Amino acid sequence: MKVIELLQKASNPFISVEIIPPRRGSKLQNIYQAIESILPFEPKFIDITSHAAEVIWEEMPDGTYIKRTKRKSPGTFGLCAVIKYKFNIEPVPHILCNGFTREETEDALIELNFLGVENLLLIRGDGQRKPNTQGRTTNLYALDLVKQVADMNRGKYLDDLIDAAATNFCIGVACYPEKHFESPNLKFDIQNLKNKYEAGADYAVCQMFFNNQYYYDYLNLARTNDIHLPIIPGLKILTSKKQINSIPKAFFVDLPEELIDAVQNAKDDNEVTDIGIEWAYQQSLDLLDKGCTNLHFYIMQNTEPFIRLMNKLKKHI
Repeated sequence: MKVIELLQKASNPFISVEIIPPRRGSKLQNIYQAIESILPFEPKFIDITSHAAEVIWEEMPDGTYIKRTKRKSPGTFGLCAVIKYKFNIEPVPHILCNGFTREETEDALIELNFLGVENLLLIRGDGQRKPNTQGRTTNLYALDLVKQVADMNRGKYLDDLIDAAATNFCIGVACYPEKHFESPNLKFDIQNLKNKYEAGADYAVCQMFFNNQYYYDYLNLARTNDIHLPIIPGLKILTSKKQINSIPKAFFVDLPEELIDAVQNAKDDNEVTDIGIEWAYQQSLDLLDKGCTNLHFYIMQNTEPFIRLMNKLKKHI
C-alpha cells in the first residue's frame, strides 16, 4: 500500500521508522533482529537509507595506494524485498541524486517496480556530484528526481520508449522545519517544497527536530503557501552526550537549552538515554494531541531506546 493511502485511511495514529542497511560484511541477521524487535508496535512503513559509492584510497603492502570505489552499506533494494515479503511492511527506499546518473536512477526504479515496491523517498543526498560522462545525465536536486519519477509514472522514459509501461510510485520528499542549511531563508526553503509538491510529490517527511514549535510553524507556513501534501514529523531519541554536538553539526538542527542542560548534567550515557526517551515521549504526546496521525522515528539499527519509548506511548497509539 502507498504511504499516501496509509495516511489518508488512518483511523488511529501510527508510527513509521527509518533504518540503515548493514555495513558491508555485517550479518544480515542483525537487521532481521532489529526489525523483529519493533514488530509489536506495527510500523506501517520503514524507510531504508541509501548511500552512493565513495572513492577511497587503499594502501597496498608496498606503500602505494590504489583508488577504489565502494559503498559502505549496500543492500538497500534487497532489504526492501525482505521488509515487504518477509515482514509484510511497506518499504520506502531512499533514492539519491548524488552519486548516480539519471540512467542509473531509471534502472534502479525499474528494478524496484519489478520488486513490487510502491514507495520512494527522493533526496539529493550529501557529498560530491558525479560528473557527466559519455553523454550520461545527472539529477542535481531532489526536484529533478521528483520530475523523473513523475515522468515514469506517466510512462515517459529517458529514451522516449513507445508504449512504455507507466510505473505507479508514491513519491515522498524531505523537508526541513528549520530550513535546509543551504537555503538562504525559510521562505526560499518553502518554495523548494512547493516546487516538489507541484512536480508530483505525494507527501513529505521532516528532518528531525527537538522543538515541536518549529514543526507547527513550518506546517502553517506550508499551508499558507498552498502546499497541501501531508507533512510527517520526524523524531530522534538522544542516547549519548556527544550527540548534543554531533547532531547539530550533521543535521543543522537546534537543540533546546533545557535538553542540552539535562544531557550535560547526566552522569553517563545511560542517563542521557533516559532523558532522550522522555523528551521524545513529551514531543510525541504533544504532536498526537495536535492531531498528528503519523510519527516517524529515526532509529537506524539501535532499537532498544525506541522500544522503551513505544512501551510508554502504546496506550496513545
